[in-house]
This record gives sequence, structure tokens and C-alpha cells, in this order.
Amino acid sequence: MTADFLLPSLGADMESARVVEWLVAVGDSVKSGDLIAVLETDKGAIDIEIFEDAVIEALVAPLDTELPVGAVLARVRSDAPAATEAPGAPTVTSTPAVAPVAKAPGPRGEAAAAGQTITPPAATPQAPPPPHPTSDGFVRASPYARRLAAERAIALETVAGSGPHGAVLADDLTERLAPEPRATRSPGQRGFDPLAMRRAIGKAMQRAKRDIPHYYLHKTIDIEPALDWLSERNARLSVAERLLPAVLLLRATAAALTRHPDFNGHFVDGEFVAADKINVGWAIALRGGGLVAPALPATNEGSLETLMTRLRDVVKRARNGGLRASELSRATTTVTSLGDRGAEVVQPVIYPPQVAIIGFGGIDRRPWIVGGGVAPRMVVTVSLAADHRVTDGHAGSRLLIEIEQCLQAPEAL
Repeated sequence: MTADFLLPSLGADMESARVVEWLVAVGDSVKSGDLIAVLETDKGAIDIEIFEDAVIEALVAPLDTELPVGAVLARVRSDAPAATEAPGAPTVTSTPAVAPVAKAPGPRGEAAAAGQTITPPAATPQAPPPPHPTSDGFVRASPYARRLAAERAIALETVAGSGPHGAVLADDLTERLAPEPRATRSPGQRGFDPLAMRRAIGKAMQRAKRDIPHYYLHKTIDIEPALDWLSERNARLSVAERLLPAVLLLRATAAALTRHPDFNGHFVDGEFVAADKINVGWAIALRGGGLVAPALPATNEGSLETLMTRLRDVVKRARNGGLRASELSRATTTVTSLGDRGAEVVQPVIYPPQVAIIGFGGIDRRPWIVGGGVAPRMVVTVSLAADHRVTDGHAGSRLLIEIEQCLQAPEAL
């Protein structure tokens, strides 16, 4: 059976991407989990894997061409009776086999076949005529459009306006504006455009604040028992194997989510869909600005040492541009920690379609009530931003209490 391998959506802030390197050629046999291409997105270079055993029949997407989410990247042939899809995997849809009709240079120095689908040209809408200035020479335009036109030296009287009474709007200037600069990179280079990333993050957060009715809760937790336990455990480990407090925060959050599944999943098509796995995304600040939040699959499983190794690995690859597509699309809840940046409290914004994000501030020594007296203790403030369409403050408070209880019994993590 032949199927289309489509450009996946790797998050709410992704609208398009470009193939910068093919890692396979036509005729190659691939297995589930194999990398087949490198995409350049606003968040850098992402490795794309396939989630079924198949044979590459055609490489459809041309190199270094901007493609929208859902565009056909390749065609693959599988002997499976139906295409299977892993959570967060690129979409594969069945389609009749199409013979390749063009050739494009592949990364191995060979010609990589490219398929082409021809569709009838859409009728071109007739543009309205440019607006006529009023008798005093004034052209109607929105303030933003007027400022853009002045910045780009565009004469408003030459632009067709689509606003009330023919007023020129910012969208009417789109075709006249020079495209914003985009970072370019040679094959194999792992980098990103900070400005493009900032725009992508801004769009996703704007959508989140517009569409998601957030509520916020904070709770300060005595974390001294966890830090004492961690210090004793690290004393028995080599320097390279020692655990950071971050791994305790991650595991405590994951453990709490097992008992409060309404905070672990996605809001899709007007309803909440609980996830069957706890794949906590860890927010990582990138050098040069921006951030990503790749998932750590099954964060609640395995040893703390294994989780620490996985965390170090994903942070290193995130900053070097070596993340996989599934790591960016599989997170079911996100944790962000800004304590090492000096923040006491984090009030994060939910990353759609997730329904919650947990933030940890700095770990500080504070006066604390212990056994009826006051003593200096190490404390951390944990915050929750959650979607009011799915949960409310009562449930959110119980989640924070659960995280506190997990951190005060670290030996159970």
C-alpha cells in the first residue's frame, strides 16, 4: 500500500517548514523510528522520523522550499494492511501510487526522485481598483497601515484598500512589503533564526491567551527534605552521575499527574482528551534567545538516574539543533523552571493544545515554621496555569498539594 508522508505539525507555533536535507533515497527500506529528513523550522533544525516499516517510493518535497503543515513530503510503500500512527508522529495517509516525474539532488550525491501533483489553477480574484484620494488628497488608511507604508516608502494612493469605504489596511500592503529576512544555513548546519522563533512563540502565546481561559495558583513548598535526600544520594555517585534538583521537580510533577490525569492531555475540537502517557515537556532556553519544550516520554517511569541522563541529552540536543519531531509534538504537560535565572515565582502561559503548565521558581532559604518554631528552610514556589474549560481551582490546588507531598517523600520517586 502506498501512502503520503505529510509534513507534521510540531506545535501550535508551527505553520510551515522546509526540507533542508534528505537522509534517505528512493528505494531505501526504512524501519519505524528511522530518521528520513531534516526540517528547518522557526525553532531550528528538526530530525523527522518515520513510524512504520516501509520503502521510500518518491521524495516529493523539493529542498529549501517553504511548505505548509500537511504538505506531502514523500511517498512510501508499506506491506502493512493499514497505516499506523504513533502519538505525535507525522501524518501518513493512503493514496494511489504516483510515479515520480522529476529529479532533485539528494544528500548522497545521487538524484532523489520527486513526485508532482498537478492541480487546475484557481481562478484569480479581481483586485479592487486603488482607492481615490479625497478632494484634499487624503487617502483613507488604518493607522498601522499608514505607519507601515511610511516605513517602506509605499505610496498609499497606489494600494487597493479592502477596508470600509476603500480604506487601506495592513493586509493590503502584504504583497508590497519586502519579505522579512530569514536565516540561511548550509547543509548540516544546525541553527535557527531568533527573530523567526520570537514571532512563532508570540503567535502561539497570543493564541493561548485569546482562546484558553487561564486560571493561576501558587504554593510555596518546603523542599529541604528532598534536597537533603538528594545530597546523600549524590555522595554515593560519581560527578557525572549526580542528580540535579530539576530531576526531582520533573519526577514529582509526573508522579502527581498520575493521580490527577485531568491536567495531562490536550483540548481538541471542543473537548479534553486525556493522554494515556505522561510525557512532560521541559522548557529549555536556547542560546541566542527563544525556547523549546521537548517531551520526556513516560516521565513517571524508570530510575531517577535514567531520567537525569535523558534530561541532559535532550537539553544538549535542543541547544545544538538535534531534536526529533516526536519530541516536540508529544508533550502532554509542560514544566518550566526559572529559578536559576533569579525568578521567585513563574506565572507561565499554557502551550496549546495542552491544558496545564507547571512552573518552579528559585530554591531559596526562607524563615519557615517547623515544629512550632521558626527555622531557616530551603523552599520553592510552584505555580500552576490551567485551562478552566477542563478543571477549576479546587482540582488545581489538589495537584499542587500532590506535588508537595511527592517532594517531601523523595525516596518514593
